[in-house]
Amino acid sequence: MPAGRRFSSVEVMDISQAHQAGLVARVSDLTKSYGTGSNTVSALDGVTIGIRAGQFTAIMGPSGSGKSTLMHIMAGLDTATTGRAWLGETEITHLRDADLTLLRRRRVGFVFQAFNLVPTLDVLGNIRLPFELDGRRPSRDELEWIDRLIESLGLRDRLTHRPHELSGGQQQRVAIARALAIRPDLVFADEPTGNLDSRTGREVLSLLAAASAEYGQSIAMVTHDPIAASFADRILFLADGKVVEERQRSTPDAISSFMLGIETAA
Repeated sequence: MPAGRRFSSVEVMDISQAHQAGLVARVSDLTKSYGTGSNTVSALDGVTIGIRAGQFTAIMGPSGSGKSTLMHIMAGLDTATTGRAWLGETEITHLRDADLTLLRRRRVGFVFQAFNLVPTLDVLGNIRLPFELDGRRPSRDELEWIDRLIESLGLRDRLTHRPHELSGGQQQRVAIARALAIRPDLVFADEPTGNLDSRTGREVLSLLAAASAEYGQSIAMVTHDPIAASFADRILFLADGKVVEERQRSTPDAISSFMLGIETAA
């Protein structure tokens, strides 16, 4: 891959019919720019992609490639300059803030690098927080699901502990349980292993992969780490604000090699 090569966008899939294509989220011809005139910076440039139901998708790219911006727009945390975005069949492009907040609360889960647990709540309180924010109590089926998550994530003996009493890995497990508690259409994970040591990071990635494989959970993970991306079923590579490659599950070495080529060409 010669130095100085500029990538062009690739057509990832036909996203015209989300239900038929099995997509839980999609964007069409998405652009995002900052600044005006000669100071304009393009973070995304004509991106068209979809996130498949029940699949663990990794979104990779060098710093400044637009991967976090893409995730934020798909999650309804940011707005596009042009283009359209949907969660399921709901177009979120021009939704009011109140409607977006409600949609995120009920249909989207988040796992962040910084955990974002509420320090005054114990583990069980943090896991049930999405229901509190929605102004309701979990149903019997939801309580059974939460109990299953607690068991599978090894949190049974930590339910009364507060975040400062937990290790980083335990805090991230709580964050994963909280994200999965409402059975969201899609979980967005933003560098979920960034604050963890390598062994704990692998455990967390295995849990995310298991959530997809065993529970059919749809996951979109932004990462710069080839090892993290190797846990995903599908990998989307971004460069210069465009999707330049789509691959199925790959080894860390193959991912690292392709990422090096992107960075060399930049």
